[in-house]
Amino acid sequence: MVGVTFSLAAEEAANGIATIRSQLNTLVKQGQDIQPLLQEIGEYLLLAHDERWQKQQSPDGEPWQPLSPDYATTKSRNPNLILVLNRHLSRELSYDTSQDELQFGTNYEYGAIHHFGGTPIMRPQNAAIPARPWLGASEEDLQVISEMVIARLKSA
Repeated sequence: MVGVTFSLAAEEAANGIATIRSQLNTLVKQGQDIQPLLQEIGEYLLLAHDERWQKQQSPDGEPWQPLSPDYATTKSRNPNLILVLNRHLSRELSYDTSQDELQFGTNYEYGAIHHFGGTPIMRPQNAAIPARPWLGASEEDLQVISEMVIARLKSA
């Protein structure tokens, strides 16, 4: 998957990710096939991100930076929506699973510049694009994912 992906990293333990990783490891140690669970989590993340796109906010609940006044007046489609021109980025989120991994993100490389901000290399004459974090998991998402894993642990 090209572009931006979200990884459940151990450094983010304060956000509950370490607990989820531990729970998943317990399932693996029990010999459980976690790929169906990872697919379920992927589907949940698609719904959660769709909801955030509709609200025009980051996983942390912060509203996205508004459009620049110049761009807002010349934007041809969806002039009142941020990060939405043709809806490609929001509609092309996807996930891929293996026996022990879930990758979630977009194949559109420009997803990264919208997430992190910066000046496009191909068009440096343009003003810098402000960071508008759109990819990730909220605290609520992590709680829901943890509950999904716990339910699987209880049924194992």
